[in-house]
Amino acid sequence: MLIDARGQGCPRPVMMADEALSKIQEGIVEVLVDNEESALNVAGFAAQNAMVAETKKEGTDWRVKIVKGYACKVPGAQSNVHHPALEAKKSLLLVIGSDIMGREEELGKVLMKAFFETMKTYKQLPHTMFFLNTGVYLTTVNPEIRELLKAMEQMGVEIYSCGTCLTKYKLEGELKVGHRGTMNIVVEGMQDFEKTVWM
Repeated sequence: MLIDARGQGCPRPVMMADEALSKIQEGIVEVLVDNEESALNVAGFAAQNAMVAETKKEGTDWRVKIVKGYACKVPGAQSNVHHPALEAKKSLLLVIGSDIMGREEELGKVLMKAFFETMKTYKQLPHTMFFLNTGVYLTTVNPEIRELLKAMEQMGVEIYSCGTCLTKYKLEGELKVGHRGTMNIVVEGMQDFEKTVWM
C-alpha cells in the first residue's frame, strides 16, 4: 500500500500512515513525504509501535517502508533516520515557547539570556531543547542566545526548532543552530523523558 503524504504538514503524514496500518493485520505500507522531518516522524511512529521501518531518500522526496505483523524481520528493513524517541529513557526535555522570559519584553530578554548563561556555566543541561512559537527567534536571529546554544549543542544538547513556526515567521533559511523538528518531539517526549519542562 502506497500513501502519498507529500505536501502534508505535521502531523498529517503520521496520521495517514496510522490510518493505513490500522486497516491491515500484516503487510507493508510505504509512505512518501517531501521532507526529512516527516520521514523522521513516520519512522519514529513505526518504531514506537513495534514495527520495522526502512527510510530512503529519493531525489527531493523520502520513502518510508513500514513492515507490520510479520514474525521475522525483513532483511535490510531498518530505520536509518535518527529519532529522539528511539533512545533509552532520557532526563529532561526543555520546551521553550517564547523569546523572552516573563511578560515584560526588555526585562524578559535580559532574563532569557541570563538563564542560558547560567545553565551553560553550571553545566545543568537538558538532554533536548525544543523551540516553538516565538522561541524560534532564539535559534535564528538572536546572535547572543544563538552562540550560547551552539556552545551547549557542542556539550551534547540536542536542539530542535519547530518547522511550522520557522515557516510562520519566515525564518526557514535563518536556522543557525540545531535542526528543524516537529511536535512529535514534544508528544513522544512526554513519555520518553523522565521530565518535560515548558517555559
